Amino acid sequence: MERNIVKLQGLPVDTFTFDEAVQYALDNHGQVITINPEMISAAHKDKEFANIIENADLIVPDGIGVEIGLKILGYKVRRIAGVELARTLIDVFTKNKKSIALVGAKPEIIAKTVENLKAQCPEINIVYLQDGYFKDDDAVLDALQKAKPDLLLTALGSPKQEIFNRRVKDILPETLAIGVGGSFDVWSGMVKRAPVFWQKAGLEWLYRTIKEPKRFKRIFPTLPLFVISVLQERIFRKV
Repeated sequence: MERNIVKLQGLPVDTFTFDEAVQYALDNHGQVITINPEMISAAHKDKEFANIIENADLIVPDGIGVEIGLKILGYKVRRIAGVELARTLIDVFTKNKKSIALVGAKPEIIAKTVENLKAQCPEINIVYLQDGYFKDDDAVLDALQKAKPDLLLTALGSPKQEIFNRRVKDILPETLAIGVGGSFDVWSGMVKRAPVFWQKAGLEWLYRTIKEPKRFKRIFPTLPLFVISVLQERIFRKV
């Protein structure tokens, strides 16, 4: 399966459907990035981060803002929720008897995540586990190199998780590493996803902002400014 990449605000985005993205991730290795408007904004200010995105092996449009941006530019690409992609990869890798490592989140969160995953997937093979409160990246990378997981789920927040996974790619080229943000919070049961209606309507971000007002500063003004920038990009393309 070949990648079909489009550019949004100068950064690449894959146009796979959800099922295609899962299959591509299973058949390949390297770094998966679930891109959203906040990450695009951060990449415009950080060349290292932009370079990591540009060289990722799979970049899926996570966040309704990216879907809207692509639609403005004339691309019919559906959003792929990172939390759903990562959870599906766990099932697929487990079914294929591949090993998994989890890094990130609070100790109690990752512990509960593992407990729930084992209850849901009794055959899951977790070969390495580390909460996000570590100070020595090299020590964790050394441990991962010894464990050699087929799939690494990193919940360190962006861009830290993407920077960390880029280093993983250098030492474990056969590992598929994906940054999962707050997914461990969801899988642990500490945070509930929006009802299905909100998810299908592309309003999960709004639901979570209502439930967690502290997210407001993170989303605004980034999201509206992002849409304005994409509109300007479309106008510039026509000139």
